[in-house]
Amino acid sequence: MGKKTKAIKKTDIKGNKPWLKKVGLTSYKEESKDPNKTFLIVCEGQTESLYFKSFPTISADVKTYDMGCSNETLVDCTIALASDSNYDEVWCVFDMDFKGDINGQSEDFNAAIQKCINEGVKCAYSNDAFELWIYLHYQYTNQRNHRNFYYGQLSTLFNTNYDRNGKKRKFALSLYEILNDDIRADQLRAIERSKQLVELHNGVPPHEKNPITFVHELVEELNKHLIN
Repeated sequence: MGKKTKAIKKTDIKGNKPWLKKVGLTSYKEESKDPNKTFLIVCEGQTESLYFKSFPTISADVKTYDMGCSNETLVDCTIALASDSNYDEVWCVFDMDFKGDINGQSEDFNAAIQKCINEGVKCAYSNDAFELWIYLHYQYTNQRNHRNFYYGQLSTLFNTNYDRNGKKRKFALSLYEILNDDIRADQLRAIERSKQLVELHNGVPPHEKNPITFVHELVEELNKHLIN
Protein backbone atom coordinates (compact mmCIF):
# COMPACT_ATOMS: atom_id res chain seq x y z
CA MET A 1 0.00 0.00 0.00
CA GLY A 2 1.28 3.46 -0.91
CA LYS A 3 2.35 5.88 1.72
CA LYS A 4 -0.52 7.91 3.06
CA THR A 5 -0.21 11.67 2.96
CA LYS A 6 -1.62 13.51 5.96
CA ALA A 7 -2.73 17.09 5.59
CA ILE A 8 -2.23 19.55 8.41
CA LYS A 9 -5.56 20.64 9.80
CA LYS A 10 -6.58 24.27 9.40
CA THR A 11 -7.85 24.25 12.98
CA ASP A 12 -4.39 23.31 14.25
CA ILE A 13 -2.75 26.13 12.34
CA LYS A 14 -5.28 28.69 13.52
CA GLY A 15 -4.86 27.44 17.09
CA ASN A 16 -1.07 27.72 16.96
CA LYS A 17 -0.72 24.11 18.11
CA PRO A 18 2.61 23.26 19.81
CA TRP A 19 3.18 20.19 17.63
CA LEU A 20 3.62 22.43 14.61
CA LYS A 21 6.81 23.84 16.15
CA LYS A 22 8.17 20.36 16.82
CA VAL A 23 8.28 19.57 13.11
CA GLY A 24 9.72 22.93 12.15
CA LEU A 25 6.51 24.38 10.71
CA THR A 26 5.59 28.00 11.01
CA SER A 27 2.14 28.77 12.31
CA TYR A 28 0.30 31.58 10.60
CA LYS A 29 -3.22 32.63 9.87
CA GLU A 30 -4.64 31.14 6.72
CA GLU A 31 -6.53 34.38 6.03
CA SER A 32 -3.26 36.32 5.70
CA LYS A 33 -2.29 34.52 2.49
CA ASP A 34 -3.85 35.68 -0.76
CA PRO A 35 -5.07 32.78 -2.90
CA ASN A 36 -3.29 32.44 -6.21
CA LYS A 37 -5.83 30.19 -7.92
CA THR A 38 -9.62 30.17 -7.94
CA PHE A 39 -11.86 27.14 -8.26
CA LEU A 40 -15.59 27.01 -8.90
CA ILE A 41 -16.99 23.55 -8.11
CA VAL A 42 -20.67 23.04 -8.83
CA CYS A 43 -22.09 19.77 -7.55
CA GLU A 44 -25.28 17.82 -7.90
CA GLY A 45 -25.56 17.13 -4.18
CA GLN A 46 -24.58 18.40 -0.75
CA THR A 47 -22.21 15.53 0.06
CA GLU A 48 -19.89 16.30 -2.84
CA SER A 49 -20.02 20.05 -2.29
CA LEU A 50 -19.14 19.86 1.41
CA TYR A 51 -16.45 17.25 0.79
CA PHE A 52 -14.59 19.54 -1.60
CA LYS A 53 -15.27 22.55 0.62
CA SER A 54 -13.44 20.82 3.48
CA PHE A 55 -10.14 20.38 1.61
CA PRO A 56 -7.50 22.32 3.59
CA THR A 57 -6.35 24.45 0.68
CA ILE A 58 -4.00 27.34 1.45
CA SER A 59 -3.00 28.68 -1.97
CA ALA A 60 -6.40 28.50 -3.64
CA ASP A 61 -9.83 30.02 -3.19
CA VAL A 62 -12.42 27.24 -3.57
CA LYS A 63 -16.12 28.01 -3.97
CA THR A 64 -18.50 25.07 -3.97
CA TYR A 65 -22.23 24.92 -4.64
CA ASP A 66 -24.79 22.12 -4.46
CA MET A 67 -27.61 22.83 -6.86
CA GLY A 68 -29.97 19.90 -6.39
CA CYS A 69 -30.19 19.33 -10.13
CA SER A 70 -28.39 16.93 -12.42
CA ASN A 71 -26.72 16.42 -15.76
CA GLU A 72 -27.43 19.06 -18.44
CA THR A 73 -29.35 21.34 -16.07
CA LEU A 74 -26.41 21.26 -13.66
CA VAL A 75 -23.98 22.09 -16.47
CA ASP A 76 -26.15 25.07 -17.43
CA CYS A 77 -26.12 26.26 -13.82
CA THR A 78 -22.33 25.87 -13.74
CA ILE A 79 -21.91 27.97 -16.87
CA ALA A 80 -24.19 30.66 -15.42
CA LEU A 81 -22.30 30.77 -12.11
CA ALA A 82 -18.95 30.86 -13.89
CA SER A 83 -20.00 33.92 -15.88
CA ASP A 84 -20.14 35.99 -12.67
CA SER A 85 -16.41 35.77 -11.95
CA ASN A 86 -13.16 34.97 -13.71
CA TYR A 87 -12.36 31.57 -12.20
CA ASP A 88 -9.14 29.78 -13.06
CA GLU A 89 -10.85 26.39 -13.05
CA VAL A 90 -14.53 25.55 -13.33
CA TRP A 91 -15.69 22.05 -12.39
CA CYS A 92 -19.03 20.28 -12.63
CA VAL A 93 -19.54 17.22 -10.40
CA PHE A 94 -22.39 14.77 -10.95
CA ASP A 95 -23.09 11.07 -11.31
CA MET A 96 -25.21 8.66 -13.30
CA ASP A 97 -27.26 7.52 -10.29
CA PHE A 98 -29.09 5.14 -12.62
CA LYS A 99 -32.86 4.80 -12.31
CA GLY A 100 -34.29 2.20 -14.64
CA ASP A 101 -37.72 3.81 -14.86
CA ILE A 102 -36.48 7.12 -16.33
CA ASN A 103 -36.39 7.30 -20.11
CA GLY A 104 -33.50 9.10 -21.77
CA GLN A 105 -31.28 9.12 -18.68
CA SER A 106 -28.26 7.71 -20.51
CA GLU A 107 -28.61 10.26 -23.31
CA ASP A 108 -28.90 13.13 -20.83
CA PHE A 109 -25.84 11.91 -18.94
CA ASN A 110 -23.76 11.69 -22.12
CA ALA A 111 -25.03 15.06 -23.38
CA ALA A 112 -24.08 16.74 -20.10
CA ILE A 113 -20.52 15.46 -20.35
CA GLN A 114 -20.26 16.57 -23.97
CA LYS A 115 -21.60 20.02 -23.05
CA CYS A 116 -18.88 20.34 -20.42
CA ILE A 117 -16.29 19.56 -23.09
CA ASN A 118 -17.82 22.05 -25.52
CA GLU A 119 -18.01 24.82 -22.91
CA GLY A 120 -14.56 24.29 -21.40
CA VAL A 121 -15.95 23.07 -18.08
CA LYS A 122 -14.00 20.31 -16.35
CA CYS A 123 -16.20 17.36 -15.49
CA ALA A 124 -15.67 15.06 -12.51
CA TYR A 125 -18.44 12.57 -13.19
CA SER A 126 -19.03 9.16 -11.66
CA ASN A 127 -20.96 6.11 -12.74
CA ASP A 128 -22.93 4.93 -10.86
CA ALA A 129 -22.33 7.14 -7.81
CA PHE A 130 -19.91 9.57 -6.16
CA GLU A 131 -19.60 7.06 -3.32
CA LEU A 132 -17.47 4.91 -5.63
CA TRP A 133 -14.68 7.46 -5.06
CA ILE A 134 -14.97 7.03 -1.29
CA TYR A 135 -15.04 3.24 -1.58
CA LEU A 136 -11.85 3.25 -3.68
CA HIS A 137 -10.00 4.62 -0.65
CA TYR A 138 -10.47 1.17 0.85
CA GLN A 139 -10.89 -1.31 -1.98
CA TYR A 140 -10.61 -1.67 -5.75
CA THR A 141 -13.59 -2.88 -7.74
CA ASN A 142 -14.28 -3.20 -11.45
CA GLN A 143 -17.75 -4.70 -10.99
CA ARG A 144 -20.91 -2.91 -12.10
CA ASN A 145 -22.39 -1.81 -8.80
CA HIS A 146 -25.51 0.15 -7.97
CA ARG A 147 -25.14 3.01 -5.49
CA ASN A 148 -26.85 0.84 -2.87
CA PHE A 149 -23.81 -1.44 -2.91
CA TYR A 150 -21.54 1.46 -1.94
CA TYR A 151 -23.99 2.69 0.68
CA GLY A 152 -23.89 -0.75 2.30
CA GLN A 153 -20.11 -1.00 2.19
CA LEU A 154 -19.63 2.50 3.61
CA SER A 155 -22.17 1.82 6.33
CA THR A 156 -19.95 -1.02 7.53
CA LEU A 157 -16.70 0.93 7.15
CA PHE A 158 -18.02 4.01 8.94
CA ASN A 159 -20.18 2.11 11.46
CA THR A 160 -23.26 4.12 10.55
CA ASN A 161 -26.27 3.98 8.27
CA TYR A 162 -24.72 5.78 5.32
CA ASP A 163 -27.97 6.03 3.40
CA ARG A 164 -29.50 7.93 6.31
CA ASN A 165 -26.52 9.69 7.92
CA GLY A 166 -23.91 9.93 5.17
CA LYS A 167 -25.83 12.66 3.39
CA LYS A 168 -26.18 14.89 6.43
CA ARG A 169 -24.25 18.15 6.55
CA LYS A 170 -22.19 17.33 9.65
CA PHE A 171 -20.98 14.02 8.25
CA ALA A 172 -20.29 15.39 4.76
CA LEU A 173 -18.23 18.24 6.20
CA SER A 174 -16.12 15.76 8.15
CA LEU A 175 -15.72 13.24 5.31
CA TYR A 176 -12.32 14.52 4.17
CA GLU A 177 -10.99 14.35 7.72
CA ILE A 178 -12.55 10.93 8.34
CA LEU A 179 -10.79 9.51 5.29
CA ASN A 180 -7.55 11.28 6.14
CA ASP A 181 -7.50 9.95 9.69
CA ASP A 182 -8.59 6.37 8.93
CA ILE A 183 -5.50 4.16 8.63
CA ARG A 184 -7.49 1.78 6.42
CA ALA A 185 -8.17 4.50 3.85
CA ASP A 186 -5.61 5.72 1.34
CA GLN A 187 -6.23 8.62 -1.02
CA LEU A 188 -3.17 7.86 -3.13
CA ARG A 189 -4.43 4.34 -3.72
CA ALA A 190 -7.89 5.70 -4.51
CA ILE A 191 -6.34 7.88 -7.22
CA GLU A 192 -4.42 4.91 -8.61
CA ARG A 193 -7.53 2.73 -8.62
CA SER A 194 -9.58 5.46 -10.31
CA LYS A 195 -6.99 5.72 -13.07
CA GLN A 196 -7.14 1.95 -13.51
CA LEU A 197 -10.88 2.19 -14.11
CA VAL A 198 -10.46 5.03 -16.59
CA GLU A 199 -7.99 2.92 -18.54
CA LEU A 200 -10.25 -0.11 -18.31
CA HIS A 201 -13.17 1.75 -19.92
CA ASN A 202 -11.18 3.65 -22.53
CA GLY A 203 -13.23 4.20 -25.70
CA VAL A 204 -16.57 3.31 -24.10
CA PRO A 205 -19.50 5.83 -24.04
CA PRO A 206 -19.82 7.48 -20.60
CA HIS A 207 -23.13 5.84 -19.66
CA GLU A 208 -21.58 2.42 -20.23
CA LYS A 209 -18.50 3.15 -18.11
CA ASN A 210 -19.41 1.46 -14.85
CA PRO A 211 -17.72 1.62 -12.45
CA ILE A 212 -15.85 4.82 -13.14
CA THR A 213 -15.11 8.14 -11.46
CA PHE A 214 -13.15 11.18 -12.53
CA VAL A 215 -13.27 12.76 -9.08
CA HIS A 216 -9.59 11.92 -8.71
CA GLU A 217 -8.74 14.54 -11.35
CA LEU A 218 -10.29 17.31 -9.26
CA VAL A 219 -8.72 15.92 -6.08
CA GLU A 220 -5.29 15.97 -7.69
CA GLU A 221 -5.75 19.62 -8.63
CA LEU A 222 -6.86 20.59 -5.11
CA ASN A 223 -3.97 18.62 -3.62
CA LYS A 224 -1.54 21.02 -5.32
CA HIS A 225 -2.85 23.77 -3.01
CA LEU A 226 -2.95 22.00 0.35
CA ILE A 227 -1.10 23.04 3.46
CA ASN A 228 2.15 21.08 3.40
